[in-house]
Amino acid sequence: MSAAWLLFLPIALPFAGAVLAFIAGRAGDRRAPQWVNVGTTALMTLVSLLLLSAVWRDGPQAIQMGGWAAPFGITLVADILGAVMVVITALSGLAVAVYAMADIDEGRAKLGWHALYLVLLAGVTGAFLTGDLFNLYVWFEVMLIASFCLLVLGGDKAQLDGGLRYVALNLVATVMFLMAIGLLYGLTGTLNMADLHVTLKTVDAPGLVTTIAVLFLGAFGIKSAVFPLFFWLPASYHVPPVAVSAIFAALLTKVGVYALIRLFTLVFTADVDYTHGILLVIAGATMVTGVLGAAAQNQVRKILSFHIISQIGYMVMGLALYTPLALLGAVFYLVHHIIVKANLFLVGGVAKRITGSFELDRIGGLYKAKPWLAVLFLIPALSLAGIPPLSGFWAKLVLIEASLEVEAWVIAGVALVVGLLTVFSMSKIWLEAFWKPHPDGDAAVGAVALTRGETVALVAPIVLLASITVIIGLAPQPFLDLAARSAQELLAPEAYVRVVLGGLP
Repeated sequence: MSAAWLLFLPIALPFAGAVLAFIAGRAGDRRAPQWVNVGTTALMTLVSLLLLSAVWRDGPQAIQMGGWAAPFGITLVADILGAVMVVITALSGLAVAVYAMADIDEGRAKLGWHALYLVLLAGVTGAFLTGDLFNLYVWFEVMLIASFCLLVLGGDKAQLDGGLRYVALNLVATVMFLMAIGLLYGLTGTLNMADLHVTLKTVDAPGLVTTIAVLFLGAFGIKSAVFPLFFWLPASYHVPPVAVSAIFAALLTKVGVYALIRLFTLVFTADVDYTHGILLVIAGATMVTGVLGAAAQNQVRKILSFHIISQIGYMVMGLALYTPLALLGAVFYLVHHIIVKANLFLVGGVAKRITGSFELDRIGGLYKAKPWLAVLFLIPALSLAGIPPLSGFWAKLVLIEASLEVEAWVIAGVALVVGLLTVFSMSKIWLEAFWKPHPDGDAAVGAVALTRGETVALVAPIVLLASITVIIGLAPQPFLDLAARSAQELLAPEAYVRVVLGGLP
């Protein structure tokens, strides 16, 4: 398959699937939109793996939509980082699509849930493959519209409240993003990221460039939910259906982190001491506030939501340190966290179905009643905490080693302490939900019977994601090699620039 199709299909497939799912839903077939969703995400996974294989074999791939040469046209481009993110988007999208077959009720399905879900995946994938900042803004808006609709679909009061908080702060990010884009275009006359890499080196206005960089940092910082811009996330991620929470937890903040990594390795590298110094402070504060917020909560999805914030700090830490080993760790952490965090939300959803609540003081008895679910919880929980030999251990080990390599003792200490506090939070869920008896007695556990089909749809994605976590942990070298190659390309983006600009100076 040609590079043009490999870059085009990961975006086109979910849009086409969304149209089919919507038509099938309007026709009154309850099951058809579900299968369209699952089939589309399965095809996306296959195509994205082919894209990653092509990028690994031949280097970065790029196409110019409509035949307009860069930097004037719309560029789609994938290096190792972009291709890896497309793969993990499709894979997590497939897992949640299967889970949604049992989680999304008929009312939401009739309102177009499956079509909106695929539009969201298209927006995320487009953000990972775009080569210019204006189209990155467009894909962010596609994500925002689809995610807001998914968040409030059904019209529950809690959903509407969470949705308003979610969209309000994200609109602030949109305004900052547009301001930064306008200033950057006025300064350089281009928004193509490869062209900016070249053009900004000739601009003799370092103060203005740094100011624009800080504006982008604020915009993407909101999208990433870093300190102190994270309040929208724990206010909204616990209110929608579990499938929505899981895909949000897996992908949405990671698009913001990806944008930070892309811009602050490809475009804004003239004043690294200042910009990446700010990022390092933000990383430490994000880790600490996130984990303390998690420790203070008593509801499963709120605990997991604050842990998203905490773990984002580790990824930003890798970017801020700005060494090959640190960027390797940031990329590895991105992949690990998407899988683990989606899985923890899915496990939480099954636990709620069995025990009747997300509140820790109202549930219990899961270990006795469902020991298999206890094992499936422990795998991602221990991985999130960085316990060997799971994927989170290697991710944290690499980042801490990178911080010690450059004698960044404070951030290394913060990362270690936050890891210990993460163990505490995960232990709280274990002790309350799994170990202690249910406050209403053993009969309350599993009072709501699940059909065989529902059980398969709910458990199969959890088993898949847990297996990936174990595989990465037990055989990390291929994944470390992939992350190392990505880090090399980020620090030496000449091949990326050359394939986008087609040899132009």
